[in-house]
Amino acid sequence: MRFIGIRLARGLLTLWFAVTVTFFLVRLLPGDPVLAVADPNMTEELRRKLLADFGLDQPLGVQYLNYLGQLLQGNLGMSFRQSVPVTTVLMERLPWTLILTISAMVVTIALGIPLGVLAATRAKGWMDRVIQLTGVTAQSLFVPSVGIFLMYVLGVWLGWFPIGGAVDLDATGFAATLSMLHHLVLPCLSLVLIQLGGYVLTMRTTLIDALGEDYVSLAKAKGVKPGKVVWKHALRNALLPTTTIAGLQLGTLVGGAVLTETIYAYPGIGRAVFEAVGQLDFPVLQGAFVLLAAAVVVANLITDVAYGILDPRVRTS
Repeated sequence: MRFIGIRLARGLLTLWFAVTVTFFLVRLLPGDPVLAVADPNMTEELRRKLLADFGLDQPLGVQYLNYLGQLLQGNLGMSFRQSVPVTTVLMERLPWTLILTISAMVVTIALGIPLGVLAATRAKGWMDRVIQLTGVTAQSLFVPSVGIFLMYVLGVWLGWFPIGGAVDLDATGFAATLSMLHHLVLPCLSLVLIQLGGYVLTMRTTLIDALGEDYVSLAKAKGVKPGKVVWKHALRNALLPTTTIAGLQLGTLVGGAVLTETIYAYPGIGRAVFEAVGQLDFPVLQGAFVLLAAAVVVANLITDVAYGILDPRVRTS
């Protein structure tokens, strides 16, 4: 419990820091947020009332304290542009972001583990070199570059996949599900390509170390089949650091989702961030960052706790 309590306290401190930085950072954006609320042609009395309703007539420090108080109550504020609660705006977008990020994570793990095992069991061979080269190259890729390349080649040139949106507007029933999966391919593939390399290389390195341990040599001496040695004995220990990487990569995944959703006009939270910046809609921008930061903090917390359960040495160190 002490181990979990310390991790939880760190997570809350990190979240508070992210909220504070976001609050002040968005106010450094060029432009006057007052224009997003009040029309210059309004009467002065109506203008002041609108500013008071949104709390924009108060000093910045007071606005910050009020925002923290509302946040503790689960209130993310009201959207300047849409005049609806920020929670409503984000909850409409959240399912799409979850579909995209979870799909990318599942595909990355499903490909990363077998490729890492393949490279480790054929260390220093030609296949291992190809996988390493591909992994290092994938780590250096930039989301917009990958997204635009895939959009042009697979979407525009070959015409295999749609280049924008999340589902056909006229699709219903099972056809809507197929349309959603069809639209999901390019955004998901973009995220998989940028994070697969690190996962594969980590899996390869840790598995090679595990295969050199004494318990593996003992299993081989007992006549255990090579495949069973790898998948049952060595892989279980090799997955420990890989589990940590999977949790930490969620931050990269979330950041990549923001850019990917913008490129493909995918209606997730990342797209909402892009739109809020252009409209100077501070509450939506802040709410989206808080939600994304909370997701990363929670994922890292779960990863730390899971690692501590799997390896008791972490709890006692």
